[in-house]
Amino acid sequence: MNSIASRTLAGISVPDTPLVGRAIEHARQRCEPYLFNHVVRSWLFAARIGQIQNIQHDAEVVAVATLLHDVTLNEDFAGPRRFEVEGADLARTFVREGGFDERRAQLIWDSVALNSTPSIGLYKEAEVALCTAGICLDVVGLQYSLVSSAEIAKIVGEFPRLGMKRRMTRCFCHIAEVRPETTYDNFARTSASALFQATRRLRQLIL
Repeated sequence: MNSIASRTLAGISVPDTPLVGRAIEHARQRCEPYLFNHVVRSWLFAARIGQIQNIQHDAEVVAVATLLHDVTLNEDFAGPRRFEVEGADLARTFVREGGFDERRAQLIWDSVALNSTPSIGLYKEAEVALCTAGICLDVVGLQYSLVSSAEIAKIVGEFPRLGMKRRMTRCFCHIAEVRPETTYDNFARTSASALFQATRRLRQLIL
């Protein structure tokens, strides 16, 4: 795609466009601080993995999708569909209103809808796969060895976890309680164990 403006955030080069800026502010407004930090870390990990592996991709799509992937993850979620699907619809509307064409808007939808289903997301288009990889690295430590311990420490230092393990687990438990039919083939049902292991891995890298 054509070159776009960029900036450095926590040591990682990322796109700096008006829509990315609006997505950051939208995520800040819709997410609690711990969750906002999670979506930003996920974005930075996704961007860095793409750079390390020299993957051609639409950096603006990856940015907006990772930033908006958890806008429906909270303890008030009531469905009726999977929180990822509800969030994907909202994210697609957001980018359509921001000027994305239907192809790019669909990449946003797929990235958000599949964000907790790496068994599918990692094998789709580069943008979807990178979003999935960045999110899963932050939540469960998947492929954490791809990014250096120094880079992980800098990202986590600037966007700390703020008790993410405990607070995200509460959200997943709430969803499993009120909408158990929406928790199949994603990591919602095993979030407590996965988050615990991820936190241990990241602490080992940082300390």
